[in-house]
Amino acid sequence: MIPLYIVDAFTQEPFKGNPASVCVLSSIISDQLMQAIAYEMNCPETAFVMKQDDGFSLRWFAPLQEVDLCGHATLATAHILYQQQIINPDQMIRFYTRSGLLLVKSQGDTIIMDFPKEESIEYSIQQWIIDALGIEPVFTGKNRMDYLIEVESDKEVIEASPDFIALKNLDSRGVIITAQSSINEFDFVSRFFAPGIGVNEDPVTGSAHCCLGPYWQKKLHKNNFIAYQASQRGGMLKVEVNDSRVFIGGTAITVLKGEFDIQEVCYVQDNL
Repeated sequence: MIPLYIVDAFTQEPFKGNPASVCVLSSIISDQLMQAIAYEMNCPETAFVMKQDDGFSLRWFAPLQEVDLCGHATLATAHILYQQQIINPDQMIRFYTRSGLLLVKSQGDTIIMDFPKEESIEYSIQQWIIDALGIEPVFTGKNRMDYLIEVESDKEVIEASPDFIALKNLDSRGVIITAQSSINEFDFVSRFFAPGIGVNEDPVTGSAHCCLGPYWQKKLHKNNFIAYQASQRGGMLKVEVNDSRVFIGGTAITVLKGEFDIQEVCYVQDNL
């Protein structure tokens, strides 16, 4: 049996923020089985975590493929490790991932994640991508994972209605659109689209803020931000940028607990 949890991340309300599945492994399972479970769960990401010597291995799978970095599923995983008392709340968690070592700690109700900077460079994005988003860029850029587009207003971010069929042809993980917030409560807003990996719109994308934080640091000349991702579910993130890292803070809530019958799943896999 594999313990399974569904956690809504970057929110304190059920059915808001970004849902992630978290599978707590006691032994190694195949990549094929992890991908099959992620496809079955159909959350934006499913996390697979397993104890190792001085920390935990952590991998993230979207419905269609493994991803290199995922903020909300890392937050969800840390939330489960603390909530289920797998690790003490005063302990820092060491996650070993495809993006290197990620450190996570608890500060009251907030979980703080120490992530790498994923800065963008200015880049001329193909016109068909702009047309598929239906927006007017004031800046276009790219990092190792995603395209980044700034538009004139948060209204344009909120009202964007992308052509997801066209965007499945992206040669990147996804595309971030962003603007400075017109609401004093937030510094900037964003949305994130990744239909090529099976997620038309990701509700709240922690890893995108590894790019957004450094971008807005340069534009607004500050290091600390309150960010809002303006999907239908919506979510708030605390972002702090230093010389080489981005610290992303948020809350989470467990909405489901269950388990996979691993023998039955393996049987199905073997007979496909």
